[in-house]
Amino acid sequence: MQDYREFIDEVLVDEKTIANRVAELGEKISHDYAGQELLVVCLLRGGLTFTADLTRHFTIPHTLDCMSLSSYGVGNYASSGNVRVNLDLMTNIEGLNVLLVEDIVDSGRTLAHVLQMLKTREPKSLKVCVLLDKKYRREVPVEVDYVGFDVPDRYVFGYGIDVDEHYRHLPFIASADMKKLKKAP
Repeated sequence: MQDYREFIDEVLVDEKTIANRVAELGEKISHDYAGQELLVVCLLRGGLTFTADLTRHFTIPHTLDCMSLSSYGVGNYASSGNVRVNLDLMTNIEGLNVLLVEDIVDSGRTLAHVLQMLKTREPKSLKVCVLLDKKYRREVPVEVDYVGFDVPDRYVFGYGIDVDEHYRHLPFIASADMKKLKKAP
């Protein structure tokens, strides 16, 4: 895999700005669920970093579960539109307040799929928190309750978001110059 400095276009959101916004979201969610318990559902793997940092700011009782979905393949930089559940919840969500935490929403297809699936399980409430929202890419209408940052329609990576499973460790969110990004063999 090539060094990200070979294809980085620009840093869209720096480490300090991310930390401040994640703290704000944690406080807002804690306020909105004051006096209630919350089940946080992390969408793996991209949402892992965001979820871990976000829940550190919660002042409410909460539990955590994870789901893994896929609509991208290695070497593909666009969603196939076909959503597959790789790992389902271990928790019965019936009657629970559920907060789905996702790294990024663009077309809305994956998010719409998982929301439809979770609604059939009859949670008390179901809300969505995303780190990044690409509103201009929306193909399917989905309601997002908490948004970290609106980002332009560019390929982004860092802070949990990967390029072919790499660069999730970067503390910032950057855009890639797609002409310089080499596709995996």
